[in-house]
Amino acid sequence: MPQQKADYADDTAIDDALDQLPDDETVEAAVANLEANGFEVVVVDSADEALEAVEARIPAGASVMNGHSTTLEEIGFDELLSDGDHDWESLPDEIWGIDDDAERQAARRTAQTADYFLGGINAIAETGELVAADLSGSRIGAYPFAAGNVVIVSGANKIVPTLDDALDRLESVAYPLENERAQEAYGVESSIAKQLIYRQEPEEDRTTVVLVRERLGY
Repeated sequence: MPQQKADYADDTAIDDALDQLPDDETVEAAVANLEANGFEVVVVDSADEALEAVEARIPAGASVMNGHSTTLEEIGFDELLSDGDHDWESLPDEIWGIDDDAERQAARRTAQTADYFLGGINAIAETGELVAADLSGSRIGAYPFAAGNVVIVSGANKIVPTLDDALDRLESVAYPLENERAQEAYGVESSIAKQLIYRQEPEEDRTTVVLVRERLGY
C-alpha cells in the first residue's frame, strides 16, 4: 500500500511559519533570482499543470530516473512513470527488477547519470538558492552534475526569505516530516547526512524548477 503524507504529517511538529504559501510579489522575486542564478523556472497553478509541464520537458526516448519525492507523488509523476504511459526509458522499473543487492545498488548509482533526473527540493530561498538533503544522497547526487538534465518540482510553500531561512526550513520542516516517513516506511530514523546548497546552474537549460502555487511536499 503506497504511503500517504496524511499518514504521518498530522502528527508531526514542524515550524509552520516556514511552510506557508507566499504572496505574488515574493514568488516573482524568487523566480527572478532563480533565473538570474541560471535556473529555468516554470510557474504553474496546480498539481495537474505541474505534471503537464514536466511531461512537456522530457523527450521521447530519454532515460528517466527519479529520487524519492512526496511532491512528485502528489502531482502524479511516480504513477505516470511506473504505469508506462509514456515513450521514455523508465530506469526505476529496471532497477527494482534486479534481485541481486549489489547489482541493484550499482544500477542505482549509474541511474544518477540519466538523461532526465526528477526530484523535489526542501527549501527555496527568495534570494535564488535551492536547499536539499538526503540520508543516502540518492536524490541530490544527480543534481549538481551527474544527470544530463534535472527537473525539480516544488510547492511555493517552500519559498522562504533567505538562505539561512532555507537551512532552517530543512531542519524544522522537511527533516521532521521525512523522519516520520522513514519510520513509517522502514522502521528507522532518517538523518540530514548529505546536504546540498544549489547556488547556481552554470550550464544553460540544464536545470528546470517547476514551481507550483500549492502547498505540496515538505
